[in-house]
Amino acid sequence: MARVTNIVVAGLGGQGVLKATDVLAAVALRAGYDVKKSEIKGMSQRGGSVTGDVRFGTEVLSPMVPTGEADFLVVLESTQVDAHRHLLRPGGILLSPEMIDQDKLANKKGLNVAMLGALSVHLPMPESDWHKVLAEQFPQKFHESNKQAFAVGRQGQQKNPGS
Repeated sequence: MARVTNIVVAGLGGQGVLKATDVLAAVALRAGYDVKKSEIKGMSQRGGSVTGDVRFGTEVLSPMVPTGEADFLVVLESTQVDAHRHLLRPGGILLSPEMIDQDKLANKKGLNVAMLGALSVHLPMPESDWHKVLAEQFPQKFHESNKQAFAVGRQGQQKNPGS
């Protein structure tokens, strides 16, 4: 059976959960993986819980990450950790906003990109692919702040391996 990497991104409406999953899926596609993506918006327009699943590998049959099988749980809002921890497999990696020095972000709305930077340290896609996709997915006026946020996320994860 082909190995599939399962990632769940969770947060609140307006935090960029769906944009983060769009970027992640595009990076995995660029790297040549079969990719499936799904999302649950819920009360996203009112600041409610939002999740997005991204699965990639040589062959992916379903877009939904089964409960207890997420290799990575990327949380953009600390209050969402306990609500989604059940999705993480034993030995899976939780990436939460506490690992990011948000004072270093040029744009506070760039937390989703910083969290992608933290995630990227653990994934087999080249950093250059992440930068290309970020440039494609966001307006040009955000390119520099996104590059900076991505770097902050990578640095934070390198200082805290296995967090």
